[in-house]
Amino acid sequence: MKPDYSYSRVHNPRRAGASPRPRKSLGQHFLKDANIARKIVRALDIGPKDSVLEIGPGAGALTEIVRERNPARFVLLEKDAYWARERMDKGRVSVILADALAFAWERFSDPWKFLGNLPYNVASPLIWELVSRSPGFAGAVFMVQKEVGLRLAAGPGKAAYGALSVWVQSFTVPRLEFFVPPQVFFPRPKVDSAVLSLSPRAPRPFSPAALARTLRLCFQNRRKQLGTTIRAAGGEARLLEDLGIDPRLRPEALPVEAFHLLAGTGIFCRRD
Repeated sequence: MKPDYSYSRVHNPRRAGASPRPRKSLGQHFLKDANIARKIVRALDIGPKDSVLEIGPGAGALTEIVRERNPARFVLLEKDAYWARERMDKGRVSVILADALAFAWERFSDPWKFLGNLPYNVASPLIWELVSRSPGFAGAVFMVQKEVGLRLAAGPGKAAYGALSVWVQSFTVPRLEFFVPPQVFFPRPKVDSAVLSLSPRAPRPFSPAALARTLRLCFQNRRKQLGTTIRAAGGEARLLEDLGIDPRLRPEALPVEAFHLLAGTGIFCRRD
């Protein structure tokens, strides 16, 4: 199913002269460094046949650069009605006024690329939903809090490795592109940021629902050995041995593919 832009024309509930200052409630920090904006867009490798969706364009630091690349389709998804109208009034782009956290990503069935400077407080759940629910996912470049970027790209045995790492790496191949200091934003955040690219990974035979359940229970008990966690779920440690997994390992030591094997057993789906 293709996205429906029939409701793109937005109504701005604020007065025309309302201040465009960043809204703390929406986690807005506007990028003011053109060189960094260009590096972000360049990392997405936009071609003339690409369809691109920008999440939270705000004041448009990335938007104008994407326009220069002249993609086949360019859509903006903006929650702030003021900036949605501002971008719509510039023309040459479709604007959807909506909350990305509540968006139906399944609508993007044909290939789309995504980018955005994501608010720190929504980046993790937003990326979790987008990569798993968008069947046409063809790549993404996001700026997120540095800590989140490290988690997304972390491998087994790293302190940052967790449920978010495994989930996102089950659908994509993350790559840390570069870090961004606080002084290039207005208002200035208290933390560094990271720009991360996500390339689509070939489909794998696992149930997303079973994997989500497995990750939740395993990483809730990340300090416990997997054998202990399996027994608490009503299984036996030999199940792990049958899968070639050492029951003495802890979740943080397990590679992504091993979690797929665990999810396939359904052991963590037998009870709440």
